[in-house]
Amino acid sequence: MPPQRICFLTAEISPFAKTGGLGDVAAALSRHLLQRGHDIRVFVPLHALSDLQGCEQRPVAALQDLSVRVGTNEYRYDVREARLPGSDLWVQLVDCPAVFDRPFIYSDAHDEHVRYLMLTRAALECCQRLDFAPDIVHCNDWHTAFAPLLLRTAYAWDTQIFGATRSVFTIHNIGYQGVFSASAAADLGPGVSIEALHQADLGHGRINPMRHGILYADAVTTVSPTYAQEIRTPEGGYGLDADLRARRDSVSGILNGVDYDDWNPAIDRYLPFHYDANDLTGKARNKAALLDLLRMNAAASVPLIGMVTRLTRQKGIDLLPDVLPKLLQEHDCRFVALGSGEAQYERFMHELQERFPGRVVFYSGYSEELAHFIEAAADIFLMPSLYEPCGLNQLYSLKYGTVPVVRRTGGLADSVQHFDPTTGQGTGIVFNDFDAGGLRWALQTALEWYGWPGVWHRLVQNGMQQDFSWDARIGEYEALYEAFGVSRK
Repeated sequence: MPPQRICFLTAEISPFAKTGGLGDVAAALSRHLLQRGHDIRVFVPLHALSDLQGCEQRPVAALQDLSVRVGTNEYRYDVREARLPGSDLWVQLVDCPAVFDRPFIYSDAHDEHVRYLMLTRAALECCQRLDFAPDIVHCNDWHTAFAPLLLRTAYAWDTQIFGATRSVFTIHNIGYQGVFSASAAADLGPGVSIEALHQADLGHGRINPMRHGILYADAVTTVSPTYAQEIRTPEGGYGLDADLRARRDSVSGILNGVDYDDWNPAIDRYLPFHYDANDLTGKARNKAALLDLLRMNAAASVPLIGMVTRLTRQKGIDLLPDVLPKLLQEHDCRFVALGSGEAQYERFMHELQERFPGRVVFYSGYSEELAHFIEAAADIFLMPSLYEPCGLNQLYSLKYGTVPVVRRTGGLADSVQHFDPTTGQGTGIVFNDFDAGGLRWALQTALEWYGWPGVWHRLVQNGMQQDFSWDARIGEYEALYEAFGVSRK
């Protein structure tokens, strides 16, 4: 396809600011689009938490001492560029201390919607100042979901810049919709009439950014084919299923890719020992090193179960109290978890560690280095999600020879095939029902197969041979841009 001009809006991008998969996907997708010859401008907030250490930076001369109006307020901002490590991509960092100089990326603050409306409007107005007429404005999750509406209303007058622009809205997690009070409707201005907003929501006293992204975008995507189907059901749509069904011809699912420059055990900068499918010696040495670091005494033959996750109901943490204690009582295994989240789940993890000292380690918080180390050292990786739009850790696990135990949902269903020891086909252990019995069966099956060296080796090798690189995914985005760039619906 011919090169496209793309304006890419995201609340986070790795490694500058990241809370989860959105940051990884934003970095990898935009970088690969640039490598394919597209002219892409990525706009992201300069959060107080942004880590720019060691990165090339420079101010954007044409984007200094600017202001943007959100509702009745004017916000001063500058834009600087920072080079994404290991790439030629320069990211546009919107520096607006009034809304982004805070000790968090996301919160429940009363002006949360204003913060990201500011980002969205600033990005569009920067395109105007730079005389950058995008073919595609690609917005991500609720934070930038008003971009399609703004293109059709507040900025529709600028036909020179936006007259041929089409919008793509990607849903990374429909469970987070950014809903705020209808009393703040004026914050959508200037240039957005009350009639342009979803009237039924207004009648119920709310405004839903994600719903407006679905209603106004030319194309709606999500991060796996199965999740694209699930969110069109009452069970998986979180109140937006009818809107998605109404847009059925414009809704698609593209499975996320993995950036194997960052997630590859043969070159991973965080690992003390490298390895690949032809020589797994380094994996065994990483396991020994992590067990030693965490003071978890165990023979090499003792299976290590790993987990890197947000501690929320979505991630299936509700199932663990009825399964892990008994599993640890009945089997000689080790469990290491990295993550943070809801208080009751953190409390369970701490109590599990206290109950099984030397056999369970819980690290509360996040460490990129430890996340990589766990992926490389663990034998089994646990993802018992209630729902999972795509999931990235199961993709990392496959590459690292760490067998994923997952529930059949969303991107987990699209990326992990249940292993059949009679045929030798499959890449992990997959259970269906979201209940303790299903998870218990899956983990006991994993431990049983771990005890069969030939079977386990085949299972590990199957996973490591999978290709979930962005090279295999980027063409789907290009085809989408081309298909929806023909005419505005």
